[in-house]
Amino acid sequence: MTFISAADSPNGKPLLITTNEVSQTVAIFEFTPPTRISDVQGAGHVSPLLGQTVSVAGIVTAVTSNGFYLQDPNPDANPATSEGIFVFRGGSGSKPAVGDSVRVNGKVEEFRGIPARNNDLSVTQLNANSDTAEFTVLSSGNPLPAATIIGKGERIPPNQIISNDAVNGSVEGSPFDPDEDGIDFYESLEGMRVQVNNAVAIGPTNNFGEIPVLADNGANAGERTSRGGIYIRPDDFNPERIIIDDLIIRDEPKVNVGDRFISPIVGVLDYSFSNFKLLNGEALQVASGNLEREVTNLAGTENQLTVATFNVENLDPKKEDRTKVDRQSASNVDDDLGDGKFTALAKQIVENLKSPDIISLQEIQDNTGAEINDGVVDASVTYQTLIEAIKAAGGPTYEFRDVSPVEGQDGGQPGGNIRVGFLFNPDRVSFVDRPGGGATVNTTVTKDGISTSPGRLIDTDLSDGDAFEDSRKPVVGEFLFQGNRVFVIGNHFNSKGGDQPLFGRFQPPTLSSEAQRLQQTQIVRQFVDDLLGINPNANVIVAGDLNDFQFSKPLDVLTQGGALTNLINTLPANEQYNYNFEGNAQVLDHILVSQNLRPLAEIDVVHTNSEFAQQDSDHDPIVARFSFSVPIASSNL
Repeated sequence: MTFISAADSPNGKPLLITTNEVSQTVAIFEFTPPTRISDVQGAGHVSPLLGQTVSVAGIVTAVTSNGFYLQDPNPDANPATSEGIFVFRGGSGSKPAVGDSVRVNGKVEEFRGIPARNNDLSVTQLNANSDTAEFTVLSSGNPLPAATIIGKGERIPPNQIISNDAVNGSVEGSPFDPDEDGIDFYESLEGMRVQVNNAVAIGPTNNFGEIPVLADNGANAGERTSRGGIYIRPDDFNPERIIIDDLIIRDEPKVNVGDRFISPIVGVLDYSFSNFKLLNGEALQVASGNLEREVTNLAGTENQLTVATFNVENLDPKKEDRTKVDRQSASNVDDDLGDGKFTALAKQIVENLKSPDIISLQEIQDNTGAEINDGVVDASVTYQTLIEAIKAAGGPTYEFRDVSPVEGQDGGQPGGNIRVGFLFNPDRVSFVDRPGGGATVNTTVTKDGISTSPGRLIDTDLSDGDAFEDSRKPVVGEFLFQGNRVFVIGNHFNSKGGDQPLFGRFQPPTLSSEAQRLQQTQIVRQFVDDLLGINPNANVIVAGDLNDFQFSKPLDVLTQGGALTNLINTLPANEQYNYNFEGNAQVLDHILVSQNLRPLAEIDVVHTNSEFAQQDSDHDPIVARFSFSVPIASSNL
């Protein structure tokens, strides 16, 4: 046999051409060289080898219940192409050990979860869970590839832009720019070992064992809160956040905002449930930041009225029977009384909020909680249990007002019938009861005040759908304080659930829930305009969980033209937050006031929950104080 030449075939693969001198025949051999992991990953969100069966080699860096992570120990020169990949083996498939050098034959797939999460990015993986797929251990006990540092000294993540160059609304097939776009930056590290030095927590450990952190004690990060978190802005949702997940090392420590990690956090970078996540390979060591729960300095006095808003997160006095709750979901089962939640909330109201004169409450459930729709919508036991707990904590004996909803019509946990309601201190304020209200009765403005108190705001124009379908209806209450008539509109708008995620395939994310909140704010705004139309000096407060940011379109509806001022906007920017979502400090609850009240107003977001792993609610309460000298309303209204 004689070598003739070497060349490339039409499909680009190398050829070896030989001749047999005896038979006078020519043989052509096509070689399939091993594929590199970086070739499988490519510089983009979808593998250029999608659907192909490939053979790759690397070092096993982590093992999970259904597969393992593989990384090339000899990276290419392109930082845009990841050197790591997940190999799917299924729950029963055999797996190599960390440190093994293996060769894997598998099919290149883009995985979006089970069931498929259409809005999420896909994860490039090798499916080696079939009859034809296999892996071979070449050697064991190998050193692991060096972890890429996210932060100082190596790869600094973008700190403002998540994606700004998506084509036709999708990052798939769009320009790939890891230096500028956060979503591309983390994609370029998908499946690789990474390291975060001097990490600081910017959100508490959540129920899924996830901890959001910043690298390098927050160096190169965006705007920080006054207490160590990081807050969002209209053009900055903080792509520098890194989420630590307990998929490999269970029982992560319970951390609060500002806690610091003593040792570098090292693990593989994964993506699931709309976020890139660092799966740490060793237990985390934490130094407490000693964050304290705040106490407001806005207490009521003889001529100073205090009004608070507080989402108490599915509060009810009954221990739910799991066999009776929706889909028997454990997340809908609680024992607020037995677990001490009523006592803890009462302590916050008395000690941290200084017993506000009026409290707009959200997520009060009915007396039987989130069990099956049993026909119970009354919440008097829920209110009275909280009132007794407040009294036992040294607070006043509050009274309550609400309007019970129609069974199953206001959203929230099935069977819970959450609603908006008021607590008020009768020694400080009087509630003006105006009969005639009900779940389906709309409150209107009259020349003498309002038609019902307490009363609900209902969407009476259904030509474009019901603005409050499966959502809480606002409740209006009329109060008297030192001769001053004050109207409080308590709200709990529809949630942001269903919006596309920040780190999803569609960019910029579509905020599908916003349309309903726009309808809701228009109805509330019209009611405010009606009040001010009768009396431009009316004292009007719009309070509650509006489920949107101070710079959002729904909030603009309420404040446009200056009829209402959002008191949140009077705070320093680093104090404008009362909720923490995936490490982003943000405002969801608000207190807005009419111009007659604006000169009298102070506001304080009392940070008692959102920054802590141990929470009595997932929202921080907000308190406003109004300094009256003499009655200032100029008419009966």
